[in-house]
Amino acid sequence: MRNVDFTPLYRSAIGFDRLFNQMEKNFSNNNNAGYPPYNIEQQDENHYRITMAVAGFAEEQLDITQQQNILIVRGTREEQKTEREYLYQGIAERDFERKFQLADYVKVVGAQMENGLLHVELEREIPEEQKPRKIAINGNRLLESE
Repeated sequence: MRNVDFTPLYRSAIGFDRLFNQMEKNFSNNNNAGYPPYNIEQQDENHYRITMAVAGFAEEQLDITQQQNILIVRGTREEQKTEREYLYQGIAERDFERKFQLADYVKVVGAQMENGLLHVELEREIPEEQKPRKIAINGNRLLESE
């Protein structure tokens, strides 16, 4: 199957663009596509939060890395030595790696665990030279040059 790189399309996104994330997910051959479940919320114009359900993982088993515009969250579990016989196993006990494509100027500012949920705080900080600026119209200057 062909690999399609949607990275250039992310440059025009503000924060997260679900359409491109969905298209990229559909083209990838990732067996862990739905694990672990997560939410992305926009708290205000420049602040975002990713919340991931990581029940069964301790803080030391999770690794959060930002490489340029990619946020990578990994969970690794230690091998359990005891064999268990499950009648039903609905809780996933497997390692995971989840990648999020971040828009330009979005950075991770913090992370915390609470009741089996991992909260990753993000902030979009546009450099001053990239922000729109108001240009004053000076009508007097035009008259002086005549």
